[in-house]
Amino acid sequence: MASLSFDARLNLQLGKNHQQQQSLVLEEIEGLLRVHKDGRVERFPVIPSVSCAISSGVDTHARDVTIDKFTNLWARVYVPNRPSKYPLLIYFHGGGFCVGSAAWSCYHEFLANLASTASCVIVSVNYRLAPENRLPAAYDDGVNAIMWVKRQVADGSDTQKWWVSQCNLSNLFLVGDSAGANIAFNVAVRLGNISASVSNAIKPLHLKGVILIQPFFGGEIRTGSEKMASQPSNSALTLSASDAYWRLSLPSGANRDHPWCNPLSNSVDLSIPSAMVCISELDILKDRNLQLCNALANMGKAVEMVMYRGVGHAFQVLNKSQMARSRTQEMISQIKAFINQ
Repeated sequence: MASLSFDARLNLQLGKNHQQQQSLVLEEIEGLLRVHKDGRVERFPVIPSVSCAISSGVDTHARDVTIDKFTNLWARVYVPNRPSKYPLLIYFHGGGFCVGSAAWSCYHEFLANLASTASCVIVSVNYRLAPENRLPAAYDDGVNAIMWVKRQVADGSDTQKWWVSQCNLSNLFLVGDSAGANIAFNVAVRLGNISASVSNAIKPLHLKGVILIQPFFGGEIRTGSEKMASQPSNSALTLSASDAYWRLSLPSGANRDHPWCNPLSNSVDLSIPSAMVCISELDILKDRNLQLCNALANMGKAVEMVMYRGVGHAFQVLNKSQMARSRTQEMISQIKAFINQ
């Protein structure tokens, strides 16, 4: 059964073509999302949500924690079973800002495996979704999650000691895939704007870098990979879906050259020491991801670009083929090396 929500604030400013539609449905992303004229939002359960229980054989444990009960902001925290001091990853899931959950089975499996294999603590943030909560709501939640972690450390919270005590606080990374990578990027930008440096804003935490997995960006002018004819038959992101996600998540009236969508449309000061950008060869976002790498390098940032051959968008969570599984293990190994430099 589809989940339903209602937001009377939803208006008809979803693009000129959509304003002219007489249908009761304003936007639909097939199999995932339907937005109605009366404000109802349907999300279809294509991926099940699961509890924090970890499968046998994965050397990790997890619990769900509440960050802000008023905005229903929560996170799932993964900790390796071997006591130590681990890098801390704050992770944002994908889903075009409109669908997805930290409880989705595909993310639960991927992040439990990442925490165990790469030896890190992961705080997987369940942020608010559009169109009920358009951007910058997800960015607000990202910043709030980091500040909540900072408070747990500063206050010496007994209730969160089970995972905080195992974090190397000087080894923090913001991580995400697709829309989650966009959130990680923009949260890093925002933290830099809060203070003269990110380090001052989040002490005693120290941000070492960002890991952007197939980061979801766009623009009014199409790139070559966005126009490419050949994509995997089960591609997780099509151009039409990408456009719909942006119409539903950007502020009403904004186009795809808004800096939250197209950071290269304006000069962006990203106050981070390093970035790892994971790109899929068959992803429509490939060219934008390569442009981002070049822009960061031109800013003098240390950029590690990794290209995954023969796979498409979100392969690490949605594709179970042998090639995808092999590439996922490559990705986890490369993330492990990056966070332990």
